[in-house]
Amino acid sequence: MKFLDLFSGIGGFRSGMEKAGHTCVGYVEIDKFARQSYEAMYRTKGLFSKNDIRTVRASEVPKADIWCFGFPCQDISVAGKQKGFAGARSSLFFATTRLIRDLKEKDKPSYLLIENVKNLLSINGGFDFLKLQIELDEIGYDVEWDVLDTAEVLPQHRERIYIVGHLRGRSTRKVFPIKRENAKATQPKVRQIGNISNSQSFNGNPQVGRVYDIRGISPTLNTMQGGGREPKIAIPVLTPERINKRQNGRRFKENGEPEFTLTAQDRHGVLLSGMCIRKLTPLECWRLQGFTDEQFYRAKSAGVSDSQLYKQAGNSVSVPVVYQIARGMIK
Repeated sequence: MKFLDLFSGIGGFRSGMEKAGHTCVGYVEIDKFARQSYEAMYRTKGLFSKNDIRTVRASEVPKADIWCFGFPCQDISVAGKQKGFAGARSSLFFATTRLIRDLKEKDKPSYLLIENVKNLLSINGGFDFLKLQIELDEIGYDVEWDVLDTAEVLPQHRERIYIVGHLRGRSTRKVFPIKRENAKATQPKVRQIGNISNSQSFNGNPQVGRVYDIRGISPTLNTMQGGGREPKIAIPVLTPERINKRQNGRRFKENGEPEFTLTAQDRHGVLLSGMCIRKLTPLECWRLQGFTDEQFYRAKSAGVSDSQLYKQAGNSVSVPVVYQIARGMIK
């Protein structure tokens, strides 16, 4: 089927959809660096393209069976100010539904595929998610959703809500639940073993200094950029020069528990095989989202900086997750 790639970023939706056999007819992306990567990675000649969803008119949108969009999550994420749909960026969801309202019934997409952070379910007491459902109902769509973790298909813990809208009156098939073939009985867990930043670093965000066990999976990738902000992987050793050092009687933490409380004595106490802590490279971050090395090098060869490559990986949807959903979308 044909699909439209809205808020396209570097094409996480596009890669997954095309892998499942669907065809892209257009894309919309406002970030110039994301467009730079996207246009280096995919064939875009002849496709419908706009920079800003707010300037798109329904009359110019190419007909498509599926609209894919992960509308901006900064106002919804627990790491943001949590304005929800009152925020300027997350309210762009309604700029998208406005276009659908303006389409003739025969031109409306049969499916909507929407992605956002898990917090969409609970922000503002759940009322924003209710608003989303009401809006989709009013423009003619029945919805189903599920929270999927990238760790099911890639070594990265990344829970996201995926919403599928079905246009009433069209013959569409239910997509969820997703059942993977040959799924492993157990999946590796994120194992946090310490933190090398203090509470005042990077505006108090604790994630930038967290250190993870090499036997676990990566934490959720984010859009942070700059030196030392990327995920750090190390063997589970705290303050190796002080073997008996403990916090609350322990030297290790279990998966899912809060980070160790940092002090001036143990903030640099994690090494990798006796060497300095190594941060993930931009290529490794792209791999953790399911992009190929060829795609990464096309973007890099287009002159995109490492800081932008980190940001783009963190902003993207996970390609294999989209692929699993896209497989279930048929006429």
